[in-house]
This record gives sequence, structure tokens and C-alpha cells, in this order.
Amino acid sequence: MVDMMALPERPVPTTERERYMAMVRQRRLYGGVMILVFVLLMITGFRIVEDRSAGGFSDGLPQLLDFPAGVVSEAWEKRADLPGLIWEFLPALIETINIAAISTLTGAMAGLILALLATRGLARWPRLIGVFRRMMDLMRALPEIVIALVLIFILGGGPVPAMIAIAIHTTGALGKLFSEVAENADLKPVEGLQSVGAGWLQRMMLGVIPQVAPNFLSYALMRFEINIRASAILGFVGAGGIGYELRNAMTFGMGKFDSAAAIFILLFFTIVFFDQLSGHYRNRLTMGHPA
Repeated sequence: MVDMMALPERPVPTTERERYMAMVRQRRLYGGVMILVFVLLMITGFRIVEDRSAGGFSDGLPQLLDFPAGVVSEAWEKRADLPGLIWEFLPALIETINIAAISTLTGAMAGLILALLATRGLARWPRLIGVFRRMMDLMRALPEIVIALVLIFILGGGPVPAMIAIAIHTTGALGKLFSEVAENADLKPVEGLQSVGAGWLQRMMLGVIPQVAPNFLSYALMRFEINIRASAILGFVGAGGIGYELRNAMTFGMGKFDSAAAIFILLFFTIVFFDQLSGHYRNRLTMGHPA
């Protein structure tokens, strides 16, 4: 019979410092392994892309700044025309903002409903929580550009496919965020309303929404910023807005680079403006005062 006492014992940390150092070494090991895996994936991915590309990355690297240089050069030569071009493309910018606003509003309302139906302790049908969560996962997993391309094939070009595509993705994204916020809501008001015979919708409107409304509005404003950029990008695939005008200007190349520069200027200042505006109101909603 093997003498169990003769087996070497594994050293066990006896002090707080030794336990802490052992934990640090373990975390460093895991971190090093993750970094190594990440580097290997990057190298492998780069080699695959390099092999399948029409031109090599290293060969095209010296031409990286040719397009921005051409845009800046032509815009500077025709700088007197920029105010008129900015005014010309202003309606397309307004269309882009409208697409983002409508899709954000629609997605936020749909995401709110799905979030309440998918939150434990609040769901109207607890057995269907998994179904509603998977619906949000699916909406969030599909990129807007893929949905827009399918809708353009069905409905034709224009702002409607872009609005629907962004609204679907927004529903999944905001629904997930809203659900996480609603899970932290205090259930005592909900239980009190239920004890006096309030229905599910009344419990949500009076017991939950007032608690989580500031965070919900903050996330919706942040999503509005993202959707402005998304609606501009979708214009490249024929979904209307200022992105469509930018694609046309870039397709024509030399001679239209001043138009591209005017659109870039409009987009830049629009995104900065709405970023600052929504940031101001998010801070007021979450902290009670502007940053």
C-alpha cells in the first residue's frame, strides 16, 4: 500500500501576500496566452487577406495618401465654391438626419417593448423570455448594410430601406441595453401596483419606466449619434441621404473632389454638433448637470 504521507505535498500559500502574488502570476499567464493568440490570429488573417487581395498591401501603401491629397488639393483650388456646395448638399444632410431620427425613435420604442418582455421579474410571459432575447440577438447580429441591401433589392433605392435597416439593428442594440437597465429596477413599486390590481402595462408604465427613463433616454441619444453615421454609410449602397451624394462625388473622381470635400465638412460638423448636444443632455439626465 502506497504511503500517502510520503507523497510530496503541493506548496500552499500561507500569507495574504503569497496568495496575491500567485493570483497575479496566474492572471499574467492568462493575459500572455491571450495576447499570443491575438497576435497569431492577426498574422494569419493578414496573410489570408494579402493572398486574396487584387493588390498587395505593401505595394499599395505608398499610395495611401493619394486620394486625401487629391481631395484637399482640388478643394483648395476651388475653395470659393465650397459655401455654395455646402448649401447644395444641405437637403441631403437633412434627409440623413431624418433617417437617423426616425429609425432611432422606432428602434427605441420597439426595443423598450422587447426589453420589458425579456427581463426577468418583469416579463409578461416568463416562458417566452428566451424567445424575445434571441430575437434581439438576431436583430443585433445582422449588420445594417446587409439588411439595407436586401431591402433595396425588394423596395428599390431610397431612404426607406435605410430607415428600416437601421431601425431593426437599433431595436436589437437598445433592447439589450434597456433590458440590462430594467433588471436593476426596484421591484417594490411593481409589487405594490400588482397588489392593488394593476395590469402588466400599468405596472411597467407607473412602476418601472419612471425609474429607468433617464438611462433609457441616455442610451437612445447615444444611439442617435451612431445612427447618423450609419445612415451616411448606407448612402453608399443607394439608400439615399448625403452618403449617396458622397458616393457619386467620389465615383466621378477628379473634377468632383471639391464636392466630396464639402460633404466631408458637412458630415464632420454635423457629427461633432450632435455628439456635443447629446453628450450635454446625457450628462443632465444621468448626473443632473452638464459635464
